[in-house]
Amino acid sequence: MSTLIAVILFVGVIAYALFGGADYGAGFWDLTAGGRERGRPARELINRSISPVWEANHTWLIFCLVTIWTAFPQAFTAITTTLYIPLGLAALGIVARGASFAFRHALSRSRGELGTGVAFACSSVVTPFFFGAIAGGIASGRVPSAGRGAPMSSWLNPTSVLGGVLAVAVCAYLAAVFLTGQAQRRGSTTLERAFRRRAVGAGIVTGLLALAGVFILNLDAPRLFHQLSTAGAALLAVSGLCGLAALLLLRKGGAPVVRTLAAIAIAAVVAGWGVAQYPYLLGTHLTIQQAAAPSASLWTLFAVSCVAAILIAPSLFLLYSLQLRRKLG
Repeated sequence: MSTLIAVILFVGVIAYALFGGADYGAGFWDLTAGGRERGRPARELINRSISPVWEANHTWLIFCLVTIWTAFPQAFTAITTTLYIPLGLAALGIVARGASFAFRHALSRSRGELGTGVAFACSSVVTPFFFGAIAGGIASGRVPSAGRGAPMSSWLNPTSVLGGVLAVAVCAYLAAVFLTGQAQRRGSTTLERAFRRRAVGAGIVTGLLALAGVFILNLDAPRLFHQLSTAGAALLAVSGLCGLAALLLLRKGGAPVVRTLAAIAIAAVVAGWGVAQYPYLLGTHLTIQQAAAPSASLWTLFAVSCVAAILIAPSLFLLYSLQLRRKLG
């Protein structure tokens, strides 16, 4: 049961990486769109694309936090007492991003639009960086079982920096792919070409970062590197092939196919991390079974997760489907 709950937890992580990642990546392209007038068409497309869904995407984050808190309280305590700085900064980024995005709509075409836009875009970049740094700290074994680890070196290290930069690049890539499709549906050829170029560029940069990461992990996190190159090798191969296919098909259109391939590529990478981490939850010193709550708690959480899937998943699916078909904005 503890392994099953861990799988459910990772499904939530993958969902947040995909839906939340595309959301954050839109902020990256907002930041790099250009001046007020030059970047206005791209920013309007971004606003229309993420406005109906940006709050719903945090459902996955809340689900992950509640699951790890309930099912693996020892790991939750260790993570929050060691990585409290990046966790706090990520939470601050989420709040700043949401507030600035809401105020930007209210202050459209006024003096406050620039300030709120910059706050939205910058927080959209730094927040995924901190989440990636947290993942790097956990994966590299820098979170002790008893918690209260090094407050700085636990997330300011080669693996964490790699995780943070990769998270930003992946978010930018996902967002560019999704925005290419949105521009295509709205009949904006100029924006479609612009975001297609950005998607190709972001995909190439992400691939190069992943290649560089091989050497970084080999030096800084040898156990993780070994597991990724053995147990997780098949998933990484799937990710690479799907990512390459998505880049090749971007030039020929077919937004739904490209979007699916890009999502599979990112999901396979995150799943590869989970496979490489197994059976440990923290580094090589706390296993999933050791960190698990009593069986009664796990069974209750499993039942609640099933009910939540039945009630919430169809609603989210409907929301995303309506948005992709331009029924909401």
